[in-house]
Amino acid sequence: MTPDTVSDANSLFSLIQDHAYAYRQEPFTLASGRRSHHYFNCKKITLHPARLSLLCDEIYRRFFSEGKLALPEAVGGLTLGADPISYGLVLALHARNHLCYPLIVRKEAKGHGTGKQIEGEVEAISGAEVLALDDVITTGGSTLKAVIALREAGFVVRQALCIIDREEGGVQNLKSEGVELLSLFRKSDFIKDGMFRDD
Repeated sequence: MTPDTVSDANSLFSLIQDHAYAYRQEPFTLASGRRSHHYFNCKKITLHPARLSLLCDEIYRRFFSEGKLALPEAVGGLTLGADPISYGLVLALHARNHLCYPLIVRKEAKGHGTGKQIEGEVEAISGAEVLALDDVITTGGSTLKAVIALREAGFVVRQALCIIDREEGGVQNLKSEGVELLSLFRKSDFIKDGMFRDD
């Protein structure tokens, strides 16, 4: 990495540490129902314009410019965590002359109107390969829900990408469904000596 790219990666890490990460001795209850001393609210990153821009530039640099991932035809995941990442990433790719479509996956199909569970240019890119996105992955349950919905709609999903992998089974659970998980950071990156580790 060049000094500039190291600086960007360090800046993003610092922003997450300062704005999205919390630690306390009394455990938090997570969306998965598990309890943890470590909590990440990545919406403090993804719902802030400058932070989202830095995040998506770092995703591009780390995974696409270095060839770890092929440039996707579409990206998306379960609303709400994946939505701003999807929008930011397709704009970052558009700025680099690559067309990529965002997809929004509802937790369940609408009970009115068209009854769609997936929003976006679904018909135009039918059968496309989709990179599944999420902000924080614990067990991978939310991501798998999106993967199943996308596959049922005819899309191909082989890989998923998140900001934080909490290292609590997400990699293994996704792998068992044929999905490779990549992450920018892991929970252990933020754990300092003397802090509780979630055993």
